[in-house]
Amino acid sequence: MAGKRILLTGAAGGLGAPTTRHFLSLGAQVIAADRGSDRLAALIDGTSAEHRERLVALDTDLSDLPRFRADLEQVRDALGGIDVVINNAAIYPSRAFEDYTIEEHQAVQRVNVDAGIVAVQAALPGMKAQRWGRIVNIASVTFYGGWASLSPYVASKGALVGLTRAWAREFGGDGITVNAVAPGAFPTDAETIHPDPEGYTRFVLDHQAVKRRGTPADIATALAFLASDDAGFITGQTLNVDGGWVMH
Repeated sequence: MAGKRILLTGAAGGLGAPTTRHFLSLGAQVIAADRGSDRLAALIDGTSAEHRERLVALDTDLSDLPRFRADLEQVRDALGGIDVVINNAAIYPSRAFEDYTIEEHQAVQRVNVDAGIVAVQAALPGMKAQRWGRIVNIASVTFYGGWASLSPYVASKGALVGLTRAWAREFGGDGITVNAVAPGAFPTDAETIHPDPEGYTRFVLDHQAVKRRGTPADIATALAFLASDDAGFITGQTLNVDGGWVMH
């Protein structure tokens, strides 16, 4: 990863921040895209001084696609390109299907999927020119079923799996691989939507083969592998990092 320019959206979140720091520890330069100066300030403060100079904090609104594109293109041009795109940012409102408005469905799609399309479009010309690139979309264990009241989120993750396969087929001849990582149920702020945290933890462990909760390092190391030269013959795949919840 030394010298690689990595774009990570949702970079200041529960899984994003440790992943950002992991890539920095491997020598990469990370464009940490997230919304909110306080969140990004916390990410910067939690990053060691020796790695901080390779951290590019990008405070942007992924729901505002024209702004996101402009912000991203400015950073891309300043750095000379983007080698790796990791589409991690997501929103996840929770309510019964019939209570969502179509505008709420579209808002989830815009952040979780459309912003990822913008990110790939910004990075793709440079990847093609150098005939090397890595794209990783963050899917979800929810895509495999079993979650009520999250239909827009689940639909968005299904769209990312579909794009993973379409892009893998289309970009493979240019030396670009495209894969997805589907995390299981990780203990992050996203779990605050559950009214019974202890009961939810029991539910998670009952479904996993590995009887412990996942850690951010479990995701970060999987992403680092798929972003590396070692994964150059793997594309169009969805890697479930979920303690053996889903087995395909």
